Amino acid sequence: MAVSKVLVVGGGITGSVLALALAQRGVAVELVEISPQWFGVGHGITVQGNALKALRSVGVLDRVLAKAVPFDLMRLRRADGGLIVELETPHTGGDELPSTVGALRADLQNALCDAVYAAGVSVRLGLSVTGFEQAEDHVDVRFTDGSSGRYDLAVGADGLNSQVRGMLGIETRPHPVGMSIFRVVGERPPEMDCAEVYYGGPRYKAGYSPISDTQCYAYLLDENLDPALIGPRAPLTLLRERGAGYGGVWGRVVAGLPEDTAVDYRWIEAVLVDEPWYRGRVMIAGDAAHACPPLIAQGAAMCAEDAVVLAEMVTGEGELGEILKAFMERRMPRVRAVLDNSLQLAAWEIRPETPGADPARIMSETLEFLRAEA
Repeated sequence: MAVSKVLVVGGGITGSVLALALAQRGVAVELVEISPQWFGVGHGITVQGNALKALRSVGVLDRVLAKAVPFDLMRLRRADGGLIVELETPHTGGDELPSTVGALRADLQNALCDAVYAAGVSVRLGLSVTGFEQAEDHVDVRFTDGSSGRYDLAVGADGLNSQVRGMLGIETRPHPVGMSIFRVVGERPPEMDCAEVYYGGPRYKAGYSPISDTQCYAYLLDENLDPALIGPRAPLTLLRERGAGYGGVWGRVVAGLPEDTAVDYRWIEAVLVDEPWYRGRVMIAGDAAHACPPLIAQGAAMCAEDAVVLAEMVTGEGELGEILKAFMERRMPRVRAVLDNSLQLAAWEIRPETPGADPARIMSETLEFLRAEA
């Protein structure tokens, strides 16, 4: 194998799947996570078939599906809830898997955390990286607690605002795309059986997905509001005010939210590192290298694919530098297509009067493209 000991920085989807995939291939893996507690938090998540395929490859799919809600349709609706069109969504992970599932993000992350521990990965919490020195056959890494370690490869899977990216001298930074998102978890009405999106209302769009037998994940895409609102506790009154004008099931879900509902509000940002994602034996992957607006629901999928493909390649034969180059050549066209099309969708959401704007077409074409192997 090209590597026998690997450091993974970050315990989100990319880092967890990578650590698990490497450990299952016989690599000694250490994972450091800056949070002192490591478990799933947050709102709902829509997981496409190609992400499910990656989760199956590391053995956690059954646990995720036990709590998630699978569906193969998406409905587009008018702001008042009237139906525009019902679309079958492509099976990007293969016909034997659901095209999409809605899940509670906590359920997905908890399944990954438990599997990582069970695989024998050394997990260190409340810890990050302060620097590294590279040699031809190893990299020495310094940690925030004063300790250090020697590895064959170090991978920064530390997200959109990656510190490892900066340590590599990569100057690319995330940029706002011009829209923001409110997210909540609410009560799932009995008639909600798939993801639905509402167009033509006072904001860019609203939507929801079922994520369990009793819960749903609802969201509102809006212009960028006061950055002081950013965080997990935006006012519910503001979501209701900004979402006024959307009816149907969406309106009922938001109207029925308890007053203490946690409302997550974020500006949507994107990033794509065009240059190599690695320098010697240190690299970035997942959202640290590429992050797209959540308009095709491919963020988790691109991260999980990165992890599985990287683990497969670095546990093969060959020189590490050539393997990382080949990894980039394999992944870049796929992540670029997803990012470019997600940004196009964002532009059309912001300016729906754009001649030729056709969100349903570009979404379907992207998902068809993603049927190919990662």
